[in-house]
Amino acid sequence: MPAEAPSSGGGAEPPGAPRERRRRRGRARARTEALLHTLKRSRRVKANDRERNRMHHLNAALDELRSVLPTFPDDTKLTKIETLRFAYNYIWALSETLRLA
Repeated sequence: MPAEAPSSGGGAEPPGAPRERRRRRGRARARTEALLHTLKRSRRVKANDRERNRMHHLNAALDELRSVLPTFPDDTKLTKIETLRFAYNYIWALSETLRLA
């Protein structure tokens, strides 16, 4: 049995290098299943935190927008899409008023 595997051409290892002796380069390292699971869980937790913060900021911005829009009655809370549509129409109506004045 030969000690060297024949090269298939275009590979990254030199023709005389044994297959089991390939070295990894850069940050890629062999990781255990437990470590991979921990990394994936950590990334998911961080992604969830980022999404939660993004939604908190979006909701705060929409609340601030609702506070400057005239609504009838005052205790009515507009949905997100209603808030955006109302704001668009309100800005359009104000700009038309200015254009005609």
